[in-house]
Amino acid sequence: MTEDLLHEIREGGIAWTTFNRPQARNAMTFAMYARLAELADEISADPAIRVWVIMGAGGKAFASGTDISQFREFRTAEDALNYEARIDKVLGALERCTKPVIAAITGACTGGGLGIAGCCDIRIADKGARFGLPIAKTLGNILNMHNFARFYALVGPAAVTEMIMTARLFSADEAKHIGLISEMLEAPDDVANRAMELATTISGLAPLTLRATKEAIRRLRKATSEVEGDDLVTMCFTSADFQEGVSAFLNKRAPQFTGR
Repeated sequence: MTEDLLHEIREGGIAWTTFNRPQARNAMTFAMYARLAELADEISADPAIRVWVIMGAGGKAFASGTDISQFREFRTAEDALNYEARIDKVLGALERCTKPVIAAITGACTGGGLGIAGCCDIRIADKGARFGLPIAKTLGNILNMHNFARFYALVGPAAVTEMIMTARLFSADEAKHIGLISEMLEAPDDVANRAMELATTISGLAPLTLRATKEAIRRLRKATSEVEGDDLVTMCFTSADFQEGVSAFLNKRAPQFTGR
């Protein structure tokens, strides 16, 4: 079943993985996250693969984050910390993948989807793509320190602060301006075609140079993430506001946050 939700093709030295829940804007289930981490390890170990491309099906979303229904039973600090550890394991696997990873983005790239894209080495998008971390508007949760460090390194403190504190979605043009994406293409089909061009080019370059570059960037980013933040995670995830956010999202109404 998970294989249907993560469609996989490997040919010509390029691995293609497509999040395949277009009816749910490619929201990630825990099983999908787990399979993505497995793929990172498999692709690292496969000498036939030189480049990995990740994209979303349907054109309306790369990935819209974690499937909110999976938060129904969250109540305790342990629930919160286990969830963050689960997601961090997945994103860490992406960062440690020894092959270059391209995120080919169309539509919404938000929440956990933006976390996945942020751990890829190159991000390209169509001009209709939108990017954000609207957690202050939806669930009232928070990033862990590793994810703060990832976005801090990627776009800087001002951009990640604005993204969270305004809960607005950035346009593809804004994303390019802050360095979140490297290229903005005209249409969704152009993104897939450009991803193929980039993957073909990269597959002909020196693998050890690319691998060393990835690892150097990962080590530099890791050096900024060793700051305690579990108290911030548990404060948000165990709050009444978080329960209100989940309930409101699932019942398609606006949340009424109270700061408790």
